[in-house]
Parts: sequence; C-alpha cells; structure tokens
Amino acid sequence: MTAAHDAPDILSPQFAEDPYPTYRVLRESAPLVWHEATQSFLVSRYEDVARVFKDKESRFTTDNYAWQAEPVHGKTILQMSGREHATRRALVAPAFRGGELREKVVPIIDRNARELIDAFRGAGTVDLVSAFASRFPISVIGDMFGLDRSGQERIAGWYRAFVAFTGNLSGEPECAAAGARAQEAFAAYMLPVIRDRRERPGDDLLSGLCAARVDGVAMSDEDIKAFCSLLLTAGAETTDKAVAALFANLLADPHQLAAVRQDRALIDRAFAETLRFSPPVHMIMRQAATDVPMSGGTIPAGATVTCLIGAANRDAGRYADPDRFDIFRADLTTTTAFSAAADHLAFALGRHFCVGALLAKAEVEIATNQLLDAMPDLRPAAGYDPAEQGVFTRGPRSLVVEFAPTPG
Repeated sequence: MTAAHDAPDILSPQFAEDPYPTYRVLRESAPLVWHEATQSFLVSRYEDVARVFKDKESRFTTDNYAWQAEPVHGKTILQMSGREHATRRALVAPAFRGGELREKVVPIIDRNARELIDAFRGAGTVDLVSAFASRFPISVIGDMFGLDRSGQERIAGWYRAFVAFTGNLSGEPECAAAGARAQEAFAAYMLPVIRDRRERPGDDLLSGLCAARVDGVAMSDEDIKAFCSLLLTAGAETTDKAVAALFANLLADPHQLAAVRQDRALIDRAFAETLRFSPPVHMIMRQAATDVPMSGGTIPAGATVTCLIGAANRDAGRYADPDRFDIFRADLTTTTAFSAAADHLAFALGRHFCVGALLAKAEVEIATNQLLDAMPDLRPAAGYDPAEQGVFTRGPRSLVVEFAPTPG
C-alpha cells in the first residue's frame, strides 16, 4: 500500500476547488490509501471501484449507512441485504420504471419543468442553478408524494441538511446537529401525512407505498418516512447537480451544444457523458466484510472503503482521453447507461444500483428539451461562473446565461 504525499487531502480547500489532479495522483501512485481523517481506505481506479460495487460474494456490505445515513433517514434499503433488500426494493421499484413512470410521473416532471421555465422564459437571462436546477427535482418529488406545495420550501431545507450530514466527512459537530434537527422536523411533518394517506389514499406514490405488499409484507410508517427522506436526498441532489453539470459541459463546447439542440436524441448521450465526466456523487462508501486484495494492497475486514467515483470515471485505463467531455465517445454505452450494466459508475452497480436512475433520466431528458426550446441562442452571460462546489456531492454553484426571450 502506498501513500499520496504529493496530492492535496480530500478534505482540503485545494481538493474542493478541483479534485481531479488529486484523483490522478491517487490512481497512478496510490490506488489504495488509508485516509486517517475519514478512517477509511480510498479506492480510485475504475476496475477496483467497479469490483466493490458489483461484489457478488458479500465481501462488501452497506453497513456503513448505519452511521452515515440512518441517523437522519432511519433504516433504508441502502443498508439492507439479501431477502430483506430484495423485498423492500420490490415495494418501491415499480414507481420508477415502465408504465407507472410513463403514465404517472412523466406528466408531473413535464408540468414542473414548464412551470419553472415559464417564470423566466421572457427575461432573456437566468441563473440556471438557482432558478431551475436546485428547485426542479424537489418539486417533482413533492408532487410524486402528493405533498402540499406550501411545504416544499421547508422540505428543501431539510433535504439540504440531510445531504450535508451524509457528506460530513470531517465530522463537523454543527453539521451533525443540523442533520438531527432536520430529521426531527421532517418526521414531525411526514408521519401525520403518511397516517392520513393510509386512511384516505389518493393516486400518488405515498398512497401506493402505504398500500404496497410483496409476499404479504407491508411498509411501516417509519419505513415509508425513511424512504421519502432517502429519495429526497438521493433523488433531488443528484438530479439538481446533473442538470446543472450537463448545461455547464455543453456551454463549454458550443459545437456539442449545437449538436444536441439540433438532434434531441443526443440528450441521453450528453447525460451519460455528464455522469462519467462530472458525476453528481463523487464518493460512495462500503464496508469490507473480509480481507479483500485490491490494486496497491489489501483492504482488511471491517474497514470502511471510500469509492472515489469521480476518480474512477476518469481512469485512462478505462476511457480514452478521460478528461475531455465528449458526447460522441465510443467507449461509453448509452443504451445501458441508466441500468445496472452501465459503463460509468455514477449510479453505482450491482444490487445496490440506484433505484431512481430511470427517474433521473426522464427528469434530465424533459428538463433539457424544455430548456433548449425556451432558450434559443443560449450563451454565458456576464458573471457566468461554472465552477463546481462540493466534495461528497459536486456541481456548479451558478450558471448565469443569456438567451433570446420566448413567449409562454
């Protein structure tokens, strides 16, 4: 096992400003390194991260979520394994695929995108992050659950506290305390809604979860609350940052932007390449159940493993010219990019592959189509700064653009 003395620490300001030079050093000279501050082993090469995610021999578990996520969400399917995981996943998965996604969720996505865009389509300028990307997935998930619109601002605050708690790698006490406060407030808000929905079900995801049975197993109120909390965190944060990153990447290359504008079938390619090139989630943790040999050494049983997705997705051993955003690259398969057979690692792989991947795909497709329609001649405006922020999750802090105004 080697050390990475020449690279900024993953908790340093230099890393937060630009993690990719550090990722390169780790991949090339320290593919397995002990990180004292997070008490975990950092794994950075594509083949190693993919091995951890696709593990079929129970060498890696998700027990880390007991301390990383359970304090704010409760026990979720992230922590479960075996029959328990399969049963709970089967309860929630139908809402995120196939006919139910097309018939119930797509109209919600379409309506929410249109409402947000209508507010600025005539202005000729907008910050795509604050006016659209940061608000869009929260409103979609709130409507999927059938929640009152008046509660969405509070929900947005709670979800940001959950995200911060999950990514609190340095263990800042105030961040942990804010997560605990948000958990209490969210439970106080959601549990009465869940109880009411059991008595007076509607045609929404929350009612469906209340009524769902798989092999006679139903979800408890706490189970449903935990899933809602998890979806807000995992679903909103990733879609928020994915939409912003996709537009930042296209604006950096006018030729690729023009290609996508002309041929909307390329949106899937642009999204898949965005997930590889600038993934919303840069790190996912696992626990080693046994000693596991990896590039650069052996991970001991019981150790926490931090899989550096942002590093693995730019591994030159897997992708040609990996630091170049290219929607036409031949080594990324678009047809499998939103399934457990994906080439990129942004949604993880294997049995814990992101259950909401197709929901994210639908959101990004619809949002991108509508934004391109509403913003002819899209270009950076004065003050445009696509610099990314975040460590555990990462995306542009602002995207101020100009465009030819369009009627509603």
